[in-house]
Amino acid sequence: MKKRSKRQSIEVFNLSFLDVVSCGFGAIILLLVISKISQPIIIEETTADLKKNIQESKQQLALIQADIIDINNEIKQSKQQISTTNNQLSSNESNLTQIQDDFEDSNNQLQAKIIIQKKLSQARQSLTEEMRRLQKNTPVTNKENTIGGISVSSEYVIFIIDTSGSMKNFAWSMVRKKMKEILQIHPNVKGIQVMNDMGDYMFSQYAGKWIPDTPARRRSILKQLSYWEPFSNSSPEEGITKAIRRFYASDKQISLYIFGDDFSRGSIQSLLNTVNRLNKNGHSGKKRVRINAVGFPVLFNHPGTESNIARFSALMRKITEENNGSFVGLTRLK
Repeated sequence: MKKRSKRQSIEVFNLSFLDVVSCGFGAIILLLVISKISQPIIIEETTADLKKNIQESKQQLALIQADIIDINNEIKQSKQQISTTNNQLSSNESNLTQIQDDFEDSNNQLQAKIIIQKKLSQARQSLTEEMRRLQKNTPVTNKENTIGGISVSSEYVIFIIDTSGSMKNFAWSMVRKKMKEILQIHPNVKGIQVMNDMGDYMFSQYAGKWIPDTPARRRSILKQLSYWEPFSNSSPEEGITKAIRRFYASDKQISLYIFGDDFSRGSIQSLLNTVNRLNKNGHSGKKRVRINAVGFPVLFNHPGTESNIARFSALMRKITEENNGSFVGLTRLK
């Protein structure tokens, strides 16, 4: 009887233990099953949210890019409109300039004829004794080609202008006026050049070359003259010698116009000798260029400068006489 009781208790215990173990393993398996089932659902939901956000971002980006394209197109159209407007403005300005040039050409031709006739009449009435003497000693083959003793038959004209302080400060408005008048009595020439007494060119792009004679170029010369301030030593020697050496040609008729107010340095005779030697054609003895001069009475009211004025007048009178030109001494600056 005792042995049977012991066996029965062991069997009861073993069954309970197995039940506990089975329940534990079952719970673990159940937890694993639940976890495996819920995890894909969470991942899918997260993935869907991310895809939705990406899609929304792509849509916003597409809208922004469309706005940028529209703005760029508007900018491009605005630039095209500005370019078209600028081209129209440039075309209108060119047309206006051409009209003005055409008008001035025809007007200048008419004015030139009137001015020439007027100058001829005035010249006959106002010739000084000195100018009469120069005309008497200088052979003139065609009297109709002179105005006030100055020949206007030249095809090329060179201005040599004293740009010293006295000229710039006191005579510059008269310089512009006289240059304009001389250009008017030469209505049609083949070339123009402007230098100062040191031989410096007004326009560096035309250094050593002739400036074409057009109404626009004449206006540019007169305009540039207002601002032109190269260094000067008040002696025309450098300008004269450079002009003859660079521009003389046997097939060209050239006139030099010297503008100045005094001659403060150097020897008059030495300069005359240099010019006569340089300006004489070795074969025929004929002068290569004609030299004219205009004296400006700048220093008359400055004591102590009388000798410089007298030296300039004597130099210009002699140099123009020996080189088939004329010297005009102004008596006032207005």
